[in-house]
Amino acid sequence: MRARTTLAATAVVAAALVAAGVAVVLLLRAGLTGRAGLQAEVTAREVASRIASGTPYDRLDLPDAEDHPVQVVDAAGRVRAAGSDLRSLDGVARPPAEPADNGDDDDDDETRPGQVSSKVRMSTGTADVDGDTTGQRFAALEVTAPSGETLTVYAGAPLDAQREAVGTVTRTMLVGLPLLLLVVAAVTWLVTRRALRPVAAIRAELAEITAAGDLARRVPVPRSKDEVAALAATTNTTLAALERSVARQRDFVADASHELRSPIASLRTELEVAQAHPELLDVDGLAAEVVRLQHLAADLLLLARLDAGDRPAEPRPVDLADLVREEAGRRPGVAAVVEASPQVAGSRGQLARVLGNLLDNAVRHADRYVRVELSESGGTAVIRVTDDGPGVPPADRERIFERFVRLDAARGRDDGGAGLGLPIARDLVEAHGGTLAAGAAPGGGALLEARLPTTRRTA
Repeated sequence: MRARTTLAATAVVAAALVAAGVAVVLLLRAGLTGRAGLQAEVTAREVASRIASGTPYDRLDLPDAEDHPVQVVDAAGRVRAAGSDLRSLDGVARPPAEPADNGDDDDDDETRPGQVSSKVRMSTGTADVDGDTTGQRFAALEVTAPSGETLTVYAGAPLDAQREAVGTVTRTMLVGLPLLLLVVAAVTWLVTRRALRPVAAIRAELAEITAAGDLARRVPVPRSKDEVAALAATTNTTLAALERSVARQRDFVADASHELRSPIASLRTELEVAQAHPELLDVDGLAAEVVRLQHLAADLLLLARLDAGDRPAEPRPVDLADLVREEAGRRPGVAAVVEASPQVAGSRGQLARVLGNLLDNAVRHADRYVRVELSESGGTAVIRVTDDGPGVPPADRERIFERFVRLDAARGRDDGGAGLGLPIARDLVEAHGGTLAAGAAPGGGALLEARLPTTRRTA
């Protein structure tokens, strides 16, 4: 990752520097060319002004040809005046051919005697001064002498300084660019290495945790409040959740083994007694133990599937009113009060298991009556199961939903079961997107309230 980051950063900086360098060179060249053109124009106007004022050609004070080559040419192309040692100009902008006379007297380009044209033609060429050819920026300017003769003044400004400056800048960039890129690459490598150091520490700690299998350990969280710190905190949260899950799984296995050991031991004892004394064989007792063992194994399997994230494969509409009447009718003495007929999406079998577990728990603890109420409020189906038993102390209203928990009044295995009914009910309700909580009934006793999201009833 460090290598990719360094390469990418260096490539981006290189592209930016190359673009900036090209722009600088082009701007420098354009600026120097414009400056040379301005110098050439100023020289041409000075010479043209003298001609317009009537100065004879042989008395024109022309500048040194090496600095500013100047040439005055008439309409026929004859050279009337030139700087000393100036042999020729190449690349100057010659005046266009005169158009045919069409009788138009309003020609803005026509100059009068003693007047200098306002239009300047710029070009780039060379000047031969005493056999030495140099690059020049030329300005061509027309002027009409007092005698009425039209002349063209060509003045140049050398471009050697421009080319030398551009070359110097280009060479400096070619030398400095690789050095600057090396600095950028080195700095990026070091900064990336320092930034990724916490990530390396997290990876090393995770590797040690995996090798040791010690989920109680945590990865180091850097002091910087950045994305790496958030990653470390999230990793520790995940490790904590994984530790709780593994601990819960171990407790579940231990409790399940303990719960299974008792009926299996009871079965073995009864079978051994029956083997030694056939006349003492209690078939009904054996059958009851087998049924109890079967129910316990089914409950354990269901919990294992719920822990694995098992959810209804194809949720279907379930009419809770019919389900409440059906489950209440299977248990004598249970009163059902149906105030609404909501539908929920899910598994009818699992919802029947929820309601059955709640009613069985209430029947086991009730003194005289058990009541189940069904209502709907704000798109939520509410199932309340109440009894007139001793109730659940506030401190134990969450404990009763823990697996294999039996309160003091229900610790007998024959009366209290294995302590899986309410945990299974809560897990199934949560699998359907609802909640299950315990409370106190209005007239005393226990209240178990399940809330499930409803769906629209289809016609």
